[in-house]
Amino acid sequence: MFMKKGPENRVLLELIGELQKANKDVWKRVARELAKPARRRAAVNVSKIEQYSMDGGTIIVPGKVLGAGYLSKKVTVAAFNFSEAAREQISRGGGKAVSISQLVRDNPEGKDVVILI
Repeated sequence: MFMKKGPENRVLLELIGELQKANKDVWKRVARELAKPARRRAAVNVSKIEQYSMDGGTIIVPGKVLGAGYLSKKVTVAAFNFSEAAREQISRGGGKAVSISQLVRDNPEGKDVVILI
């Protein structure tokens, strides 16, 4: 029996294609991480973002951001998916939760971006 490997979500497949076309190493790395099976993709808590980010920085999570912990820094967090608690924690800390495709449009060079996996 043939089993399909990799993501089947059309939105995710389009995002992976967009990232691969961006022609920068940082976006290609995010595309590779997103192409992994769902159970192997990153699931990062807000507390880890607090630990590894700088105030005013940009974080990419090629997976899902979860709401455990607190965030006191004003950071821009881009991810494929956010829990409601995570969105609330990020906005309460003064930051922004955006999609990865939005971040690619805003920062096509991928400068000063930290990937958390």
